Amino acid sequence: MIKYKSTRGSSITKDSAEAIIQGIAEDNGLYVPSDIPALPFSIESAPGMSYCDFAFDIIKSFFADYTDEEIKKCVYGAYDEKFEYEEIVPIVKGKDAFFLELYHGKTAAFKDMALSILPYLLKTAMNKKKEDKKVCILTATSGDTGKAALEGFADVAGTEIIVFYPNQGVSEVQERQMVTQEGENTHVFAVNGNFDDAQTGVKKIFKDVNFAEKLSQMNCKLSSANSINIGRLVPQVVYYVYGYAKLVERGVIKNGEKINIVVPTGNFGNILAAYYAKKMGIAVNKLICASNKNKVLVDFINTGTYDINREFYLTNSPSMDILISSNLERLLYHLSGGNADEIKALMESLDKDKSYTVSGLIKDGLKDFYGGFADMQQTNATIADMYESANYLMDTHTAVAYKVYEDYKKETKDETVTLIASTASAYKFAESVTESIGLKEEKDGFASVRALNKKTGVNVPKALDGLEGKPIRHTGVININEMQQAVEKILAK
Repeated sequence: MIKYKSTRGSSITKDSAEAIIQGIAEDNGLYVPSDIPALPFSIESAPGMSYCDFAFDIIKSFFADYTDEEIKKCVYGAYDEKFEYEEIVPIVKGKDAFFLELYHGKTAAFKDMALSILPYLLKTAMNKKKEDKKVCILTATSGDTGKAALEGFADVAGTEIIVFYPNQGVSEVQERQMVTQEGENTHVFAVNGNFDDAQTGVKKIFKDVNFAEKLSQMNCKLSSANSINIGRLVPQVVYYVYGYAKLVERGVIKNGEKINIVVPTGNFGNILAAYYAKKMGIAVNKLICASNKNKVLVDFINTGTYDINREFYLTNSPSMDILISSNLERLLYHLSGGNADEIKALMESLDKDKSYTVSGLIKDGLKDFYGGFADMQQTNATIADMYESANYLMDTHTAVAYKVYEDYKKETKDETVTLIASTASAYKFAESVTESIGLKEEKDGFASVRALNKKTGVNVPKALDGLEGKPIRHTGVININEMQQAVEKILAK
């Protein structure tokens, strides 16, 4: 049975239920599987399989300590009519690539794919382990994780969920989704700082042993809904396997034929899931990492040096406005051959010196990846070109991915069939998208949504319908050094 161990060398291994409850390892490393399982079915047998079929088989192969019945309840509870399409994840051709549309859930972003099932996995784990402490889900968000986590955990018994987002660092629609969230156990704070500040603040709370003891006395414990939680990462593997199998089923490729996968990413979780899918057995040529102007990942892939001593930019693809990519630690662990001492030293160097340089072995493993970036002007131009030439409407993050793919193809002349992770509805970033396709500037994000709908006729997601008129329930604005105090105040009630 697969066990979960820390990237930083703790000798304590966990089964998946324990790892999901705990979220982050006791030595502050991230949980990784002792082995990445092979695909539990053949691609030849996949035609006719539903998304739930894929999810059951793949998640079960990672989380073998859950019973079949437990996994089925989690899967069928998550992937149901809350998604706008029966197939859950449509795959749409746009010009010379296929778009894996991951945003048709309750919050109109790809985070729904994992955060719809994480509450089920966590609640089941708590029951299995007879966990009687209240679990506090602590999450930093660059925009989309926050709403998806709030939606998933709202009023789930035995939990509180606290979300921190960068003040003035998300789109108007993203912010309104969070601050109007209902649920007696939901709490949202704007943090004066950027996403990295909020994420670092959350990690600091997790690291504080004295605070953990204090919470234990209050009959509470911390967990995470960020992709540092293995229960969030594994469900993301499903849609890449699904995407490959459906391209085979449609006759676009033959089984065994390689594809490229392009992922717009900041925290590295979504592209790490694609890497796991490759390791499970789907045929992948290149994993293409697309960044905005905060291109720390691109520079790392190209040089082997990760350096956050650089300017931080606010862009129109805010979910990628990140310099500290947490999930990269898991990739480094795998590429190092499981050398936890090496990974611990790299992370200590990042904390101390704000940079590190990897070994030749890790750098050699990065050859599976290609990194590229697009600035805001290029992003806007890509949205306009795709809409005008193919009548396909993209959000800003997906546009970054497509622009990087165009650059990759021009540079390499590689004509391999390519699957692009389309991560959000264009309506979540309506101000930027309307500007891109030549519409006049509107008074706010909601006026932009209406103008975009009138111009394009593309349906506004149900998740955003009526959002403008919902009452604002969360108004807290705090400084970074007040985050722990906010958590304690909530849990002391």
